[in-house]
Formats: sequence, structure tokens, C-alpha cells
Amino acid sequence: MHQKQSKHQLKVSILVSDLSSAGAGRWGGGGVRSFLIAQALQKLDYQVEILGFNFGDEPAVIPQSEVLVSHITGYNYPQFLQSASQLLKKLDGDIIYAMRPKPTTFGLALLQKLKTHRPVILDIDDWELSWYGGEKWQYRPSAKQFLRDVFKKDGALRYPDHPLYLKTVEGMANKANVITVHTQFLKERFGGVYLPNGKDTNLFNPSLYNPEESRARYGLSEYRVLMFPGAPRPYKGVEDVLIALDKLNEPDLKLVIVGGSPYDDYDAQLMEKWGRWIIKLPKYPSQEMPQIVAAAHVIVVPQRNTPAALAQFPLKLTDGMAMAKPILATKVGDIPEILGGNGYLVESSCPEQIAEKIQEIFQNLDNAYEKGKMARERCIEYYSIDTMKSILSQLFSSLQA
Repeated sequence: MHQKQSKHQLKVSILVSDLSSAGAGRWGGGGVRSFLIAQALQKLDYQVEILGFNFGDEPAVIPQSEVLVSHITGYNYPQFLQSASQLLKKLDGDIIYAMRPKPTTFGLALLQKLKTHRPVILDIDDWELSWYGGEKWQYRPSAKQFLRDVFKKDGALRYPDHPLYLKTVEGMANKANVITVHTQFLKERFGGVYLPNGKDTNLFNPSLYNPEESRARYGLSEYRVLMFPGAPRPYKGVEDVLIALDKLNEPDLKLVIVGGSPYDDYDAQLMEKWGRWIIKLPKYPSQEMPQIVAAAHVIVVPQRNTPAALAQFPLKLTDGMAMAKPILATKVGDIPEILGGNGYLVESSCPEQIAEKIQEIFQNLDNAYEKGKMARERCIEYYSIDTMKSILSQLFSSLQA
């Protein structure tokens, strides 16, 4: 990197492992951390490009006006070497920002660093190994299984982000010039600079939307709307809200799930058991999310106390905060700190408390809306794109010193 270059000429290459329609691009670019970082860097006048693989799924449709995105077709090993070579040829940023300690991102960033000596920032917004049992996970195959994993066409070790490789690359995290994290759990595990998930509080601005009109638009006018604007997974605690609705048994209370899960049939399992309480809305472009969130009476963030949940910063939390919505959440991870007393907190995995809080909120909606307004003020101060911009400005200045 040339010391005399101005930051206006500097390019940042953001590396993402999965740019498919089920991966980082599932919200059309707007609601995923890599795009939030890109947005903050663009505000600092850096040239930004997001690069990543598309492993066989449909590539995400991302408005090109937001940020330049380059897809590379991804294959399993041994063809992955060809995919990686293609990506490395395009990886021309003065600074490389790798999303998560994965072979397909940070591993390739370190290879490029060896070759070009360009600084690498590693962002860790999830503990990848938590999906495989965390530190307990070990790869101990029989000789026969090992040969299958290596030589079969769909062998496990042919997958570029197999947990064996994840574990190895995670152990190299200290080779990054800087690490950024977004929860205390990850900071304790990996160190680094705290970089919260920022919200575009100009886009997510309640004064621009009418809740009644939004409810009419999405067919929700008859209901008191509890909204979960994300992809349900067991650790996200949606079942606890549905059990609470069973207990309350009030037909006009509905849980509205937006977008659904791109991962498995968990949505269908929820519908089969609790379909009478659920209204499913399809996936919408990120620009439409504020209009949808405006339709909610309450945003629910019922995370369960698991390593996967502790590692995450729930984006739906700042969706609700920015839109000045009452938020009902669990005392898990950073959630109490993020809300700062401007929401309704219950213990994890406690449907009885959720039911009580739902009643409390609707019995005193004026008070709930006041809490929502305070939550928006807190979001603007601590969890906005401008906050991310300020932290990244300092971080990048130190890299270029």
C-alpha cells in the first residue's frame, strides 16, 4: 500500500463465503453484516467491492447501485482450487476484509497477504464451530470413513468449509492485522475491536411510515402483531413465543414471521404444530423491511441461551429499535446491554414470562411506545451505520499509519 495514497483512492475487498440467495444475499444485501460494513465504508469514501462464492444455489439478486458485488462459482475440492484461484485474481483491494474465520474467506485472505503484504481485517460475527458442538468437536474417522470423506464425490472433506478446516483457520485468527467482533462473547474468545451491527436509521425511521397503513398493506389489520423479522432456527426461541400464545389463547394475537428459513423445513414444523398463531410473510427486498416492521405492535427476540445465540447480534433487535417498536426479548448474551433498559426482558426458554409480558405490553401500550421511542434514540447513538462509520474510520486510520 502506498503511504501517500489518499483514502479516496483506496479499495476495500470484502470477502464473503456464500453469496447465494440462501446465504449472505438472502435479504437482497441490506440486512447482512458484510453489506452493513460496506455501507459504512462507502460513507468514508472508500471504494468497496464484495467478493464471494456461489456454491450451486441461485446467486442473490443484489441492487448493483448499493455496492459492487462479484460472484465466483464455487465447487467442492478438488475443483475448489480453481474457484479459489479465480477469486484471488480478482482480490485487488488495498485492504482485505474477511468475513468470519473460514477457509473460503480468511484462509484466502491470508494467502493474498503472503503474496502482496496487504493488511487483512478479520470480522467474526458468529462462532462457526458452535454449529458442530464447539470445542468438543473432533474429527476422528475410521480409516475407511476417512477414505470415503476424501475420495467420494460428495465426501465430507471435499467441502471447503468442513469443520476440520474451520478449526484450523480459526486457530490462525491472530494472523489478522485487526479483528472486529460484535458481541462480548466473541470478544472474550477472539479479542479484537467491538464493531456493532449498525442500522440505517434514516431508512428505518418510524416517521416515514404509518403502522395502520402497513398492517392493511400486508393483511394484518385484524390482529395484534408480534413480529419476528428473520429466519427461525431452534436456538432463536420462536417456539417459546408460540407456547405463550397457546397459554394466552387470544385469537387476535398473531406471530408474523418474515422471510422464513432458507436452511431447512423448520418453518413447516412450526406451522404444523402452531399454524393457528402464525402468519408467514415472504422474503422482501431490504428496502421494504422498514415498511414491514412498521406493521408490528411488538418485535420479539426470544433467543435461547446457547453458544450459537451468545455469539450473535440479532439484527431484528435493531430493526425494532430503529423503528421505535416495543421489544420483547430474552436476557441472553448482549441483548440487555443493547436495549439498555428500553425494552421488555424475560428469562430464556420461559414461555410463561413471555405470556405475562405480552399481556403487560398490550395493557399499557402508551408506556410500551415510550420505551420504543427511547430504544430508537439509543439505536441512533450506539447502533447506527454512523456509529460503525466512526469506529471503522479510527480502525482504518491506524492501519494506514
